[in-house]
Amino acid sequence: MVQANGLRFRAMVDGPADGEMFILLHGFPEGAESWTKQVDALAKAGHLAVAPDLRGYGLSDAPEGVENYAIDHLVEDVAGIIKAFGRAEAHVAGHDWGAIVAWFFASRHPEMTRTLTALSVPHPAALAEASRVDEDQRDRSRYVALFLQEGKAEQVLADDDHRRLRAMFALGPNPDAVPRTLVEHFIRSLSRPGRLTSALSYYRANLGAGGGAWAALTHELKITVSTLLLWGDQDPALGRRAVEATAGQVEGLYELVVLDGAGHWLQFERPDEISRALTRAGQPH
Repeated sequence: MVQANGLRFRAMVDGPADGEMFILLHGFPEGAESWTKQVDALAKAGHLAVAPDLRGYGLSDAPEGVENYAIDHLVEDVAGIIKAFGRAEAHVAGHDWGAIVAWFFASRHPEMTRTLTALSVPHPAALAEASRVDEDQRDRSRYVALFLQEGKAEQVLADDDHRRLRAMFALGPNPDAVPRTLVEHFIRSLSRPGRLTSALSYYRANLGAGGGAWAALTHELKITVSTLLLWGDQDPALGRRAVEATAGQVEGLYELVVLDGAGHWLQFERPDEISRALTRAGQPH
């Protein structure tokens, strides 16, 4: 448990205290355990790996109120966790919503970002543009409209013992990639009072009408750090257009790795490739 940005966060931690720090940020509807294999691999490579439950998830604090999940707070959570380990910088990696937080963090705190590794989610400005002009991406993003409906989304996702929430983990080409026991762990965590609302508040605070500064937020997302984007070409939620447009949004060193036949749950579908990519980021260049 660590104190950061006024909240208490639970984190999975492994590796030598003097190793280079990696902070690994999970997405929706998951938790720190998404990174179990990568935490192990990084620790064995001599790095300090830290995978927190983000605010609202797992055993971390879950402040009430949609406004408490705005991107500004999420970014400062990451800064606070890095500082809680006595560090001035870290390699930052994220998947899904964790990737969005990582993109914003790298833009606002380049001095604290050794490298940026984004899984599945391209640069937010490229994604915002694709959502406006690309019919394929609009189709893939239709679920967001449900998530923005307070009360309605909770009801739909919780109905029939959270059947639809469970089904999300089976979407894509590798439906059994996420172990069933872990899916049940995530579902139990989100079924606690108020927790599903907290998780959905990431969407509502940043993509909803009340947080409608998304376009303004994304156009100032300047990325100058060394960046790696890993994307599965069968991802049901994130299409190719924004992925290919990301190169034009990154001013620092940039690499795109397309994982053929992979879907959205990359840490589970391609654990060794993700671990190797992260370990490589920690090597001297």
